[in-house]
Amino acid sequence: MSYQPPQRSTTSSMAVVSLVFGILTWFMLPFVGALIAVICGHLARAEIRRAPIDQRMEGDGMALTGLVLGYVQLALSALMLVFVIAMLVFGFGFAHWH
Repeated sequence: MSYQPPQRSTTSSMAVVSLVFGILTWFMLPFVGALIAVICGHLARAEIRRAPIDQRMEGDGMALTGLVLGYVQLALSALMLVFVIAMLVFGFGFAHWH
C-alpha cells in the first residue's frame, strides 16, 4: 500500500465572483454585471482546468452558472437594444409620413 497525502481542495475565487455578478446582473447591474460574470467565468474555468493535480480546484459549476446568467442577460440586452432601435426607426419614422 502506498500512502497518498490528502488532496488540498480550494474554490476558485473567480468562480465565486462570476456567480455573484451573474446573480446581480438580474437585479442591480444589468449590463456591466453580465460582462463581469462572463469574463470571470471564462477566467475561472481556465484556472480550474490548469490547476495542478495535487491541488484540486473546485468551482466549475459556479463559473458555468455565472457564464449562463451573464450570457442570457447579454442576449436579452442585445434584443432589447434592437427592439428600441427598431421602434425609433419604424415607430417614429412612419409617424412623420401621415
